[in-house]
Amino acid sequence: MSLAPLARAWRFVLAALAVASLSACGINSVPTKQEAAKAKWADVQAAFQERANLVPNLAAVVKGAAEQEKEILTNVIEARARATSIQVDAEDLDDPAKVQQFQQAQDQFGASLGRLLVSVEQYPDLKSIPGYTKLQDQLEGQENRIRIAIKDYNEAVRDYNTEVRVFPTMIGAMIRGAQPMTPYAAVTPGAETAPDLEGKL
Repeated sequence: MSLAPLARAWRFVLAALAVASLSACGINSVPTKQEAAKAKWADVQAAFQERANLVPNLAAVVKGAAEQEKEILTNVIEARARATSIQVDAEDLDDPAKVQQFQQAQDQFGASLGRLLVSVEQYPDLKSIPGYTKLQDQLEGQENRIRIAIKDYNEAVRDYNTEVRVFPTMIGAMIRGAQPMTPYAAVTPGAETAPDLEGKL
């Protein structure tokens, strides 16, 4: 009786075990989750870009306002220029400093945009300008899309970071040289403090 068929069967079993163990150690799952997080980052960037694209329309609506609003509008336009000049490539998502720089620019832009909208609210005449209410609704909707995109990105990063840090998938992450990604930690200044409603009543 020849041992060749038995040896081939054993080789097949060993190959199948090797494939199974490699897939269990993250060789395939780590890059899959990494690409999912990168795709979610692209959604975050697109949402911020859509917000930035609304500013020229806002500028056109507000240009007839008082000098104070023009100054705030100038700050918005400058903050928009800074925010759109800072780009974080998907390959830089493991660099906390680059992600933080992007976050700070977006936060400054959002804050200046918020100041402009609050200022405009104080002038009823501006609200009657055709297109202002529609534009305000678009900006509010865009802020919601930004929040959802950030939430989805952070969830994908959490999933990926877990994959590269736990056994046995951390073996595949080490083989591939995978590094943890940086979540988007946007914080609204003063959000940790509850507003003082007593003084406002």
